[in-house]
Amino acid sequence: MPARIRFYCAEHGLPVPGTPVELMRSIVESLAAAYAETVRVASELSGRSIRAVHIVGGGSQNDLLCQLTANRTGLTVLAGPVEATAIGNVLVQASAQGLVTGSLDSLRALVAQASAPRRYRPTA
Repeated sequence: MPARIRFYCAEHGLPVPGTPVELMRSIVESLAAAYAETVRVASELSGRSIRAVHIVGGGSQNDLLCQLTANRTGLTVLAGPVEATAIGNVLVQASAQGLVTGSLDSLRALVAQASAPRRYRPTA
């Protein structure tokens, strides 16, 4: 994969990452750029303004990714929970068994109480 990334950068006139640190930075920058473009397109297609970006799962632990995403989108990024998929799965199963009740919004509020997201605001 590093060779493919370097080849892509060279072919597209982008700085070619030479060190492992430069390679990782290019990956994180690329993800933030892709997130920003996706948010822009989603807003355009839906006709709705987007007020925040939620990053969950493993990526929510990457401070640089979250901050770059905030900077590229111009929006606040809410990061976490890390185990969003597992938590969602447990809540759906608990709901099916009658162990928890309420709307999707109330279940989201329950998760938010248990795991407050970290906030990243756009800078410069």
